[in-house]
Amino acid sequence: MASHILLVEDDERIRTSMRLALEDEGYDVAEAGSGEEALELYAQTSAHSPFDLLIVDIMLPGMDGFACCRELRRQSSVPIIMVTARTDTHDVVAGLEAGADDYVTKPFEPKELAARIRALLRRARAADAGGAALVFGDLEIQPDAGVVRLSGDEVHLTRTEFLLLCELAANAGKVLSREQLLERVWSYDYFGDGRLVDVHVRRLRTKVEPDPANPRHVLTVRGLGYKLAP
Repeated sequence: MASHILLVEDDERIRTSMRLALEDEGYDVAEAGSGEEALELYAQTSAHSPFDLLIVDIMLPGMDGFACCRELRRQSSVPIIMVTARTDTHDVVAGLEAGADDYVTKPFEPKELAARIRALLRRARAADAGGAALVFGDLEIQPDAGVVRLSGDEVHLTRTEFLLLCELAANAGKVLSREQLLERVWSYDYFGDGRLVDVHVRRLRTKVEPDPANPRHVLTVRGLGYKLAP
């Protein structure tokens, strides 16, 4: 069955072009011209034909892409790729902080977007895969159930955050570089961006660290990367 994608873009010409390119890749694509329309469509379809992935343009009329991502994250861990017309670090980081899993910058090649979609959908499926429970002090990870608990309380993570934590946990005590994490978690070996790792680590710490400013689980090894304290 074809993956169901919601494309959120206010420019009809760009939206149509992207839809046709994605349909050529075999995806089932629905369209929304605004953040408000996207949220309404997402709510309408979530019960009977949920979307597997959303592509959200940042510059939308009314509710912008940042607000749309934040609202989606309040109700779902659906994978989100944001689209930005600028490479400005602030915009990219703000979008990732809002809950996007990845981003592409206009103009982009349809094949690049399709590759990112495939990688993100693979990660989403991998997040549902099995594995033995892992315990690190007050942090418990159950890969088989997709559950993380801190001091007994369940913690809600996005699929990407969950996979990042599982990868660090599977290599507890070992330093993993940004490049290794991009390859293993994002499946990127040539177009990855270290900011993806840094922002997701920061978001992960706000959820699994009692004091994110002084982490005791997800540690930074300056100049090398990150590790999970065993």
